[in-house]
Amino acid sequence: MLKYRILFLASFLFVATYFFTLYASNVYARIGVGVTTGKIQVDEILRPGTIYELPPLTVVNTGDEKAEYRVGTAYREKQKELAPPKEWFTFSPAKFTLKPEETQTVDIKLHLPLRVEPGDYFAFLEGSPTKRVNKGGAVVGVAAAAKLYFTVEPANILSAVYYKTLSFWKVYDPWPKVLLTVGIVLYVIYLFRKRFNIQISSKKSIHKDTESHE
Repeated sequence: MLKYRILFLASFLFVATYFFTLYASNVYARIGVGVTTGKIQVDEILRPGTIYELPPLTVVNTGDEKAEYRVGTAYREKQKELAPPKEWFTFSPAKFTLKPEETQTVDIKLHLPLRVEPGDYFAFLEGSPTKRVNKGGAVVGVAAAAKLYFTVEPANILSAVYYKTLSFWKVYDPWPKVLLTVGIVLYVIYLFRKRFNIQISSKKSIHKDTESHE
C-alpha cells in the first residue's frame, strides 16, 4: 500500500511540476518592441505629387523570445494636425521576424498624391509584434513609434504632375532612363521599318508601271 502511495505522490509531483513549468514559461516569456528613432521632422516643405524617401525606422526586439513584427502608421486621438492616410506610405520590409535584441532597419517612402490638402501633418510610424500579449487577463497590443512631422505646400494640378514626374525619375533612377532609352530605340526601329516598307512599295509600284508601258 505504501508503495502505491509513493508512486501516486511521485506521479502527482511530476504532473504538477510540468504544468508549473509550462505556466511559468508563458508568464515570464515576454514579447517586447522598441524603436531607436524618436522623431522625424521634415524641414523641407513638401509638394503634392512628389515621392519622398524619409529617414529609416529601426525596430528592436526588446523581449526575450523570437517574434514577428510589422510596421505601419497610427495617429493621436483628435490631433490638431492633418493625418496622412496609410496609403501614402510604403515600408520595406513591412513585416519581418526578429530574435531577442535583434534589430531591423525599415526604409520608408512617402507618396503624396496630385491632390493634397495643404498644411501641417502628423503621424506615428509604428513598429509592433503581430502577436498580441496577454497582460493581467487582458489581450493587448504592444507597440513603439517614432513621431513624424511634415508640411505640404499648396500647388495646382499642373505643378503637381510636374513634381510627380520629377520625383518618380529621381527615386527610381536609373530605371526611367532605361525605359526611355528602350522606348526611343523601339520608335526609331518602327520609323526605319515604316520607311523601308514605303521604299519597297514605291519600287514595286514603279516596276509594275514600267512593265505596263512596255
